[in-house]
Amino acid sequence: MSMNVGSSDEGEDAVMSTINTTPLVDVMLVLLIIFLITIPVVTTSIPVTLPKERVEVRESKPENIIISVDKVGGIFYYDARVRSVDALVDKLKKVSQLKPQPEVQVRGDLAAQYEGVGKVLLACQRAGIVKVAFITEPPPLGG
Repeated sequence: MSMNVGSSDEGEDAVMSTINTTPLVDVMLVLLIIFLITIPVVTTSIPVTLPKERVEVRESKPENIIISVDKVGGIFYYDARVRSVDALVDKLKKVSQLKPQPEVQVRGDLAAQYEGVGKVLLACQRAGIVKVAFITEPPPLGG
């Protein structure tokens, strides 16, 4: 029985021309095991639409514009009723010229139809308002 230990004319500094794939195979097997363990945890069997509500504390600044929409679709600029969308656009155009531009906060009644809120958003878009926020009440605790 004999063993080939290399020729005597090559030194220890000879270049090795083969690639060692053992570490690559080890890493790939570990990744495969991790994926096989985590995929069943991520998928669920019952399709449920989860609510997407975030509780976020908002600061009310004095320069913010508050627009309210009541149950019947009436639009209010602070406490003054606005006659039409064009009148609201005129008021918001003056506000949109300020630097920095204030945020418009929309307070929509729960029973209001989408049309009134849509008119407010249209007016903000036509006036060039960049920041629009919707003011909501947090849900009751424990519910």
